[in-house]
Amino acid sequence: MPANDKPVLMYGTFANAEEAARIGGDLVDARLAACVNILAPITSIYVWQGKRETAAETPMLIKTMASRADSVIARVRALHSYDNPALVVVPVEGGSADFLAWIAAQTAPA
Repeated sequence: MPANDKPVLMYGTFANAEEAARIGGDLVDARLAACVNILAPITSIYVWQGKRETAAETPMLIKTMASRADSVIARVRALHSYDNPALVVVPVEGGSADFLAWIAAQTAPA
C-alpha cells in the first residue's frame, strides 16, 4: 500500500436496515469497502431545517482506505434516501497488521 494511503473507518447513518444493507452490499461489491458492519437501530435527535427531530436510524461502519473515502462518500450520497447523509471518516491509528493488509487488498482496484 502507498505510504500515504492508510486504512480508515467511516461512520454513516441510514433510514433503516434495508437501506444500509443495500448500500453496504454495493460498496463491498464495488471494492470501495472491504467490509461493512450494520449495527442495531439507534435513536437520533437532531435539528433539521430549523425543527428538532427524533428518528430511528441504522448506523453502519465502513472499513476502507483513505484513498477510497471520497468515492465511498459519492457512492453513498448517490444511493442514500437522505438529502444530507451523515458520513464521517475516522483515521485508524493501528491494529492487526494482517487485518489492515486485508482491507487494503479488498479495496484495491480490480
